Amino acid sequence: MWVPSRLFLTKGVGRHSEKLTSFEMALRHAGIAAINIVRVSSIFPPGCTIIAKSKGLKEIPAGAIVHCVVAEAATDEPNRLIAASVGVAQPRDTSQHGYLSEHHSYGETSRKAGDYAEDLAAEMLATTQGVDFDPATSYDEKRELWRISGQIVRTRAITQTAVGDKAGRWTTVISAAVLLP
Repeated sequence: MWVPSRLFLTKGVGRHSEKLTSFEMALRHAGIAAINIVRVSSIFPPGCTIIAKSKGLKEIPAGAIVHCVVAEAATDEPNRLIAASVGVAQPRDTSQHGYLSEHHSYGETSRKAGDYAEDLAAEMLATTQGVDFDPATSYDEKRELWRISGQIVRTRAITQTAVGDKAGRWTTVISAAVLLP
C-alpha cells in the first residue's frame, strides 16, 4: 500500500449531446482525460503537499491508474447553473491527516459552492482535532474559531461552474484532487 505525498487540483467543463462524452470533454478541459481515474474518499494524506497542476500532469503517463477525489455535476436543462467543488483542509501538524471534500450542486455560484466545500473539509478536520463549535454557526464564525484554535493551518477549494447549454446538450463540470506518489 502507498500513501500519496503530493496532489494537484484541477477543474473542467464539457458540453456534448451525449452525457458520457460531456464528461469526457470536462476531463479533457481539466487535463486528466488520458488517465484511468480511481475515485477515492476524502483524506488529505499526512505529509502531502499541493503542487502545481502543470508539474503534476507532466508526471502522469497516458493510461496510468490514478487515485482522485472527484466532484461532478451534470445537466441537460438549458440555463441551469451547476457546480462541482473540492474543498481542502490541512492541519497545522503535517504528520496528521487532513480532509478533502466533494460538493456537487445546482443553482450555486462558484463562491458559494467553493465556500461550502471548504467548510465541509474544515468541519471534518475540526471534529478530529477536538475543536468545539456549533454546526449552526455561520461559515465566517466557524472559520474564525478554527483560526483561533490553531489546529487548521490552511483551507481552500477548487470549483467549476457552468450554465446548462442553451440548446439542451449535456453540460458537465468536474473538480478534482489528483493524488500522486
